[in-house]
Amino acid sequence: MRTAHPVHTEPAGTTAPGYRARRTLPLRVEAVRQLKRRRTLVMGAVLAALPFILIAAFAIGGSPGGDDGRGGSRINLMDTATASGANFAATCLFVSAGFLLVVPVALFCGDTVASEASWSSLRYLLAAPVPRARLLWSKLAVALALSAGAMLLLPLVALAAGTVAYGWGPLMLPTGGSLAISAALPRLALVIAFVFVSQLVTAGLAFWLSTKTDAPLGAVGGAVGLTIIGNVLDAVTALGSWRDLLPAHWQFAWVDALQPQLEWGGMVKGAAVSATYAVVLIALSFRGFARKDIVS
Repeated sequence: MRTAHPVHTEPAGTTAPGYRARRTLPLRVEAVRQLKRRRTLVMGAVLAALPFILIAAFAIGGSPGGDDGRGGSRINLMDTATASGANFAATCLFVSAGFLLVVPVALFCGDTVASEASWSSLRYLLAAPVPRARLLWSKLAVALALSAGAMLLLPLVALAAGTVAYGWGPLMLPTGGSLAISAALPRLALVIAFVFVSQLVTAGLAFWLSTKTDAPLGAVGGAVGLTIIGNVLDAVTALGSWRDLLPAHWQFAWVDALQPQLEWGGMVKGAAVSATYAVVLIALSFRGFARKDIVS
């Protein structure tokens, strides 16, 4: 088996005329490539279809409320799902944030480098020559942009579909009272931003695994699996305050944005925990990939 050695950047005087490392693998080119892929289109269709599935479920089953015997904010939030388009958008975020929105983040970030390796095109990209750091930054930036797009697509479709189905009105709060739509929309924007930040740890984990394996499914599945394990550990109350170190412990802290008075404490802690893990994992990705022998 032939081993491809790391590509080293030569001194400026010895590079080919006109060569600029920062111009290799433009973000626009990478973005178009990823947008055209079937998995991107399928994931977008799934996210866009979810609001309509919920509307159909509410139409068939009647009022979305009801008591399942457990109590808590979820039941109250579901009780207000059909109060307005804004409430329906918030409900769609609630039912999808725990797992469904994890999948596109893991898919876009975990498939990005590993897929090139599985197609045996990674070494040719590096031979172009595309510097390794440039390749990773380009792919990570596009993957995060697609992930952010997924976070926006679901609530925007839900807001539009919910407005048609339930009307344009104030956001009814789970704890009672309401917010005028002029105040509700910024709150929903804050919720979307927090959900995206809380998923950065999954993005970092998937991206790190993508640089370690040639199997895209392994990187995506590993990120999703470890995220699920984090959710399971958060349910173990015996861990006590150790659960504060788990990103899963703060994933629904955005519910504090749906209170009469906006509470920042939980969201700030959750964002800090997720961002810290993400920075460490992304740094490990760059460090490991810089020293890796590329043979595929």
